[in-house]
Amino acid sequence: MSLDALKAAVPDYARDLRRNLDAVVEHGGLGQQRLWGTVLACAIAARSARVLRELAPEAGARLSPEAFTAAKSAAALMAVNNVFHRTRHLLSDPAYGELRTGLRMTALAHPGVPKADIEFWSFAVSAINACRLCLDAHERALRRLEVDRETIQEAIKIAAVIQALATTLDAEAVMDGLGDA
Repeated sequence: MSLDALKAAVPDYARDLRRNLDAVVEHGGLGQQRLWGTVLACAIAARSARVLRELAPEAGARLSPEAFTAAKSAAALMAVNNVFHRTRHLLSDPAYGELRTGLRMTALAHPGVPKADIEFWSFAVSAINACRLCLDAHERALRRLEVDRETIQEAIKIAAVIQALATTLDAEAVMDGLGDA
């Protein structure tokens, strides 16, 4: 099983990641679609081939084809939105915030899954990509959809754990390669 493979690959110095992965996947209290869509979107956003290779098949086994595609869409569109909106926010000139965006985001309008799920996945990816404006926008949308703060925090926890796994396992792969040089 791919979760087991990831946990087995975590070095002892980062053993808390094993427990945290169990906590967010096994005990987070989310439904399967919301959970595994979040895991998939975050694995994509974390940019680790190993983590994505291990988690994508597992997500695919637990998600409908529509949900699997929608989670991938959320990751792809947030890759655009997070850079665009984070950069406009970081610029000192507020006039950039008044300009027309001009970027297409139609997949978010009709994702084939409940609006709360696509917002949840977009929120989690925005946490990894550190876009405050996107985080605020998706959090407000989730609250309007009556998702409580404790549930929203689960997205943050999943994003944090997946990102930490990606960082740790990619660093270990690089360091293992250094021994061969």
